[in-house]
Amino acid sequence: MQTGDTQQVEEELAQIRRYEDFSTIDWVKDATLERYRQSSVHSQTMNDQSWRAWWKLTFETFQTWIVVCLVGAAIGLNSALIAIVTNWLSDIKLGYCSNAWWLNKKFCCWEMEEEHDVCALWVPWSDALNVGHDVYAITWLFYVMWATLFATTCAYLVKVFAPYAAGSGISEIKCIIAGFVMRGFLGGWTLVMKSIGLTMAVASNLSIGKEGPSVHMACCVGNVISRCFQKFRSSKAEMREILTASSAAGVAVAFGSPIGGVLFALEEMSTTFPNRTMWKSFFCAMIATIVLQAMNPFRTGKLVMFQVSYDREWHFFEYLFVVVIGIFGGLYGALVIKYNIWVAELRKKYLKDFPVAEAAILALVTSLIAFPNVFMRLDMTEIMGILFRECEGAEGENYAGLCQESQVARILFLLFMATLLRTLGTIATYGAKCITPGTYAFLGAAAALCGVMRITVSVVVIMFELTGQITYILPTMITLMVTKAVGDWFGPGGIADRYIRLNGYPFLDSEDHVFGVPVSHVMQDNVTVMTASGMTFADIDDILENTNYRGFPVVQDKESMQLIGYMGRTELKYLVTRARKVNKAHAATLCRFRSDSDDLEVLTDTVNDDGYIIRGSSEDVDFGPYVDQTPLTVHPRLYLETVMDMFKQLGPRVILLEHRGKLVGLVTVKDVLKYIVYMENNRSPYQAPESQALRGIMEWVSQRSARFSGAYRRVNSRPSEEELELSHR
Repeated sequence: MQTGDTQQVEEELAQIRRYEDFSTIDWVKDATLERYRQSSVHSQTMNDQSWRAWWKLTFETFQTWIVVCLVGAAIGLNSALIAIVTNWLSDIKLGYCSNAWWLNKKFCCWEMEEEHDVCALWVPWSDALNVGHDVYAITWLFYVMWATLFATTCAYLVKVFAPYAAGSGISEIKCIIAGFVMRGFLGGWTLVMKSIGLTMAVASNLSIGKEGPSVHMACCVGNVISRCFQKFRSSKAEMREILTASSAAGVAVAFGSPIGGVLFALEEMSTTFPNRTMWKSFFCAMIATIVLQAMNPFRTGKLVMFQVSYDREWHFFEYLFVVVIGIFGGLYGALVIKYNIWVAELRKKYLKDFPVAEAAILALVTSLIAFPNVFMRLDMTEIMGILFRECEGAEGENYAGLCQESQVARILFLLFMATLLRTLGTIATYGAKCITPGTYAFLGAAAALCGVMRITVSVVVIMFELTGQITYILPTMITLMVTKAVGDWFGPGGIADRYIRLNGYPFLDSEDHVFGVPVSHVMQDNVTVMTASGMTFADIDDILENTNYRGFPVVQDKESMQLIGYMGRTELKYLVTRARKVNKAHAATLCRFRSDSDDLEVLTDTVNDDGYIIRGSSEDVDFGPYVDQTPLTVHPRLYLETVMDMFKQLGPRVILLEHRGKLVGLVTVKDVLKYIVYMENNRSPYQAPESQALRGIMEWVSQRSARFSGAYRRVNSRPSEEELELSHR
């Protein structure tokens, strides 16, 4: 082909909507097209020395940083507004401000110097009904009523207006950044409903936080703003960097931790994190936290959410308690993950048609149980600030009774019940259709977060940016290492990774698998192909109608199976539609997929009696220039682990298996995941750490219970040698 024809073909390819919903991005092809786009811009600028060309090149250079700045500012503004509204809704459950109903209790009573001073401007609901001052039963009733109303409204808005706004969103964001297309998940309407729903869900005092939804909302902001620029609409690679930076900013505004947000994006969200992505994430998180601090939603004037002053050094004997807290964090995470996945499976099976009723019942039960316990009644942000503080130097401060030495037994009981009920609440609530003493409380919070998410480095930084303290950095590191080790003993991966597997998303985690088998064990050998020698449009229509494959290998013919290239499904549909309009192609028209157009007859502009464009002496249509002539190919004997690394690092949609120029099969990410699940399900209990650990615990409990009841019975017996041999087969 001539140079002009090649350029025209490439420009047409760039305009094709190549990725359909719930498909996987081919990062290799996307990178090729992005390099072509950049070279085209620079070549056009070099040939044009006008001021417009100079401005275009300058804007092209700084466009990314402009977008990152806009995204960070919008994320910070949105987070501040959500914090203000959430605080007001949380307090409205208990009363209202008489002179300004839009103020929460803190701002209504801003001039009160001491916590125990009476605020005449704040009116409890019992006073509003003239039934007495702060009557317990009336206050409890209004608390339950408002909490149930908030959760029900949130679930209704999500179900009717934005189904993608449900849940945390971190699992889906990880898959989207990895290259899985989910249209609408990061749309503007999802952002609006998520923002409104999050304020109501958190204010309803359900056992959820705003960290996961903050990441989802931040990525929605990044997607909405960046799509206003052509550079990001046409490049999935550029969009991936914006979404990674947005996720960092989301964590930054949720915790007031910009550096922790960047580390979170590196450790948890993105499998590809080059230096340019790190700088964009850092800049976006910085801008977001600057705007958040300027908005000052908590009126503290500080970015640190829970300012504490731990002035005592830790002692060597405290290592024992640090390890205990780490073990607790690992067990807590394993318990929450296991039983929350079990609840999620029940939800999908029995409750998927009743999301609003489920949210209403969860809020009703949670509020009924939470109100009598002061450590559950208060907003989570407020109670965390209380638990992180030290009692020394807190004269006149109540701290919800935490520092009253005369009520130690009562406080311990309330804390234990709050821990137990919050754990059960988290298990039941995470994934529902609504939006999800000082130093030892500090370590316990870090251990719990690490146990559920299975992240370590970013948690350390987040906790110290939360509190402004670095004195306990070594105990925190030890706690998180123990937590991670205990949690991984029950099974690798945090709750976000488990939800990815539960929902069946095509995502390969960073875990190293060892199978010792060639890729031919996983490949699809019965492959639908396109023949370069020619196919009729009727044959192509039949393949497109009866298959849902995302692409088709192109071979010379079905007898030789000599590999020519690869054609994506979306490109093929586009070309077929265009050929019918431009070339007047019909069912009997022959379509060729040859890359060497010189072998075909010279194209002419003559038209036959039926109105069809004639190419030489035939009505052939040539799709050859649109065939990807350099698909990623490997030998069938290549180890599966190497192919998995290629999927992780290069990001192709499909890898073809070629032997001496002959196509023998293909493999996709889904094929690899199916094989991983198959191998895990066929392991014996001795090879599966999670199964073995849980089996041992359940056996220990059953044995002890049997001794007390006098009827010892072995529930989970070890498999026999014959059973083990069968399981290996």
